[in-house]
Amino acid sequence: VAVERCATTIQGTRFNKKKSAKTAKKVIPILLIIIICTNIHDPIHRRLITEENNDDDNDKRIWCTTNYSSRVRVYNSIITTFYFFAPFIINIISAIILIVKKSRQQSNVHVNRNYREILKENFREHKNLLTAPVVLVILAIPRLIIFYISKCLTSMDNPWLYLVGYFISFIPPILTFIVFVLPSKFYKTQCRKTVVGYRTMMRERLHLNS
Repeated sequence: VAVERCATTIQGTRFNKKKSAKTAKKVIPILLIIIICTNIHDPIHRRLITEENNDDDNDKRIWCTTNYSSRVRVYNSIITTFYFFAPFIINIISAIILIVKKSRQQSNVHVNRNYREILKENFREHKNLLTAPVVLVILAIPRLIIFYISKCLTSMDNPWLYLVGYFISFIPPILTFIVFVLPSKFYKTQCRKTVVGYRTMMRERLHLNS
């Protein structure tokens, strides 16, 4: 979506919506296949190892979730880090290109206005495109930290710390609509128009029925 938004701004009137829709239909399955193939090693190498410590004082269970070889461990770290930072970088770069390109187009039309003023105005208008990826990546940091520091641990060693940090990392996908869509002025305007149109239609129906 971020790349398409950027392409729309760059191409302007030359942007072909039908061609973009066809490309999206091809890209989405390809991305899905790539993501599955690059993460297929996880279910293959995942093991559940349990060990009981039968002491007089307590009885603890040790869990190990994965059993990677050294090469697979390095590969897994690279893939996880890439999927963590790649969407963030793509969103930031696309937003910057969109704002800069739009500012240049407006400066060419409004010759009397200063380019820096137009740029600042567009930054304020599209600030949600910059702040949203930052917020999402901050919320996902606990999961990345847990990934790198996770090791065999006993069931009694601060389980809530790991559990809370793990579930916090699922907040970004839940907040996608709230962070990216709701702050949009265009979305709010369209919602108001839809509500006004619906109310007008209902009044007309009531008037005809009466």
